[in-house]
Amino acid sequence: MKASSANLLSVIKGPKQFVIPIYQRTYSWQLIQCDQLLKDILRISNDDQQQGHFLGSIVYFQEDIHTISDVPKLLVIDGQQRLTTVSILMMALAHFLKKNKVDIDTSANKLFNYYLLNADEDNNLRYKLMLTRGDKQSYIDLLNEVPQEDIFNRVVENYKFFVSKINIENVKDIYNGVLRLFIVDVALEKDKDNPQLIFESMNSTGLDLSQADLIRNYVLMGQEITLQNKLYENYWFPMEQAFGNEYASRFDGFMRDYLSVKTGRIPRINQVYEEFKQYVNSDKSKKDIEEIIKDLFIYTTHYAKVVLRKEKDKDLQILFNNILRLRVDVAYPFVLPVYNDFVLGILSKQELIIILKLVESYVFRRAICGIPTNSLNKTFANLYRSVNKEQYVISVQAAFQILDSYKRFPDDTEFKKEIVSKDVYNFRSRNYLLSQLENYKRKEFVNVDEYTIEHILPQNPNLSPDWKNMLGEHWKDIQKNYLHTLGNLTLTGYNSELSDRPFAQKKSIDGGFDDSPLRLNSYLRSVSTWSEGEINERATQLAEKACKIWDSPRLDENILNTYLNTSEKEIVHYTREHFTFLQGDVLELYEALRKRILNIDSSIKEEFKKLYIAYKTVTNFVDIEPQKSRLRLMLNMKFDEINDPLNLCKDVTGLGRWGNGNVEITISNISEIDDVMDLIQQSFDMQLIEQ
Repeated sequence: MKASSANLLSVIKGPKQFVIPIYQRTYSWQLIQCDQLLKDILRISNDDQQQGHFLGSIVYFQEDIHTISDVPKLLVIDGQQRLTTVSILMMALAHFLKKNKVDIDTSANKLFNYYLLNADEDNNLRYKLMLTRGDKQSYIDLLNEVPQEDIFNRVVENYKFFVSKINIENVKDIYNGVLRLFIVDVALEKDKDNPQLIFESMNSTGLDLSQADLIRNYVLMGQEITLQNKLYENYWFPMEQAFGNEYASRFDGFMRDYLSVKTGRIPRINQVYEEFKQYVNSDKSKKDIEEIIKDLFIYTTHYAKVVLRKEKDKDLQILFNNILRLRVDVAYPFVLPVYNDFVLGILSKQELIIILKLVESYVFRRAICGIPTNSLNKTFANLYRSVNKEQYVISVQAAFQILDSYKRFPDDTEFKKEIVSKDVYNFRSRNYLLSQLENYKRKEFVNVDEYTIEHILPQNPNLSPDWKNMLGEHWKDIQKNYLHTLGNLTLTGYNSELSDRPFAQKKSIDGGFDDSPLRLNSYLRSVSTWSEGEINERATQLAEKACKIWDSPRLDENILNTYLNTSEKEIVHYTREHFTFLQGDVLELYEALRKRILNIDSSIKEEFKKLYIAYKTVTNFVDIEPQKSRLRLMLNMKFDEINDPLNLCKDVTGLGRWGNGNVEITISNISEIDDVMDLIQQSFDMQLIEQ
């Protein structure tokens, strides 16, 4: 590596071509950055106290040091944004000087031939700067003064900005300022320096490049030019095209899902680049880089169909849209490999539909039942491991049915109980719920978004005498308990007409319930009064329909037992009686502490292990080991993460203890529980944050 301070124009001058490699992101400087550069240039031009303005570094290496050429090709791996912006400014200056007579120590021809063109060359070698695929033609057309009226990209936009800022009064100052721009000129030796390592060190903060940019550079930068072009043209560019305008916002999320599928781990969104490097270099991939990128490309096409609404099959499109409406991105590490199996012909379309409906039902039933969602990412990340491709659908049904505690697939009893009493009006997926109920087994689809939600029993706390008489003396309680529940909600296009009218009028007026074509209003046409009994009856009917729409797996117990693993069966072997010291004062202390822990959240599960008692949501957050005169607690946290103002905790990192974590607490008296519970709550919260 040779690094030196240099005048920018001196570096550009002479026969050479700076090539922005295909793996680099497109030109992205915005007007605010161009404006700041222009201000800096004008400032140093008028300040004789400053020798110049430092722009940063430009790092490059020669593409092929063994090829003899009058115009060496220099591949830029850092500094392309600065180099491109100054080149665009020089182009605007040259065009201005070409059209205007100015007393200046240069000319349009000099600017072109010194800094923009290799004057003696033809074709692409003629241009000193060769941008990436998306920007290349716009830049060349601007140089050649081809009109760019209908072209909208950063190159054209910034060129027009500079053109608008250059005038007779400032053109000389701008040119003199550009002459005083300095950089660190870093020329790498291809056979000695590792461009990828240097690139990573220069972007270690991750502020400039997205995870997608880093991955693309990692994949392409280290390859020979022929392979580099092949990987880009055959796989990477089509991937970018598949994402379209959502590439920047969606690719990092897709990579997290892809790596979850391939590694079984769920990387953090800002660490997918490091995880991808580990995957490529691990034994798990066992493929060369082209095989990995080809597989990545295949999953990109799946992702585009599942997530970006590009599926052409209408039946599958509807199901993918339902999953999107439920906003359950964490399901994709399961849905994507299942869809891949469908594409490979391992399962049929009908089997795929059954599985997608199970995913939809699982997520929706849990939402209705208010089960915390923090465990869903791990549940779906691990679910594909349960697939038996010889009995595909049954194995998936079994995997769902076996889930218990906070991971459970709510059965009909729990689902019906919750859906009739839930505040559906303020439920996030309210329109989705009503749409599914209305359109169940209906060929003529009704778009519920074109209707408004109608409270049959009105929201107005000042009910009319007609309503009070119909509801009876407990009308306030009935309105309070049932107002926003499923039984009292429907759809209408006549919300303002219905308003707070008595029930009989809501039925009979034009556009009323008796006149409505909606199935959600069919029960209302059959009753003449609306009170607690009718609300409950309608809610029960809708709940029965909901159980059919969002069906649950119902495998025979004998079939289910074949899918239960040994470790799950062994859990029941240990009970409270297994622990010798759980008696007397220690038992009383344990009971008091246990009650407080279980009251933290309804999702908490208690499990009796051989040597301790575990309390967990997604994973253990506190483990209790009963001892002769006290309880020893292990918090599943690092010692430096705990906030312990009373110094109750002990760091047992590496010491070896039963249970999980590095934080130990002992408790021997009920009076200590309040202080201990604050620490246990921290561990519980930490487990949720990390999911």
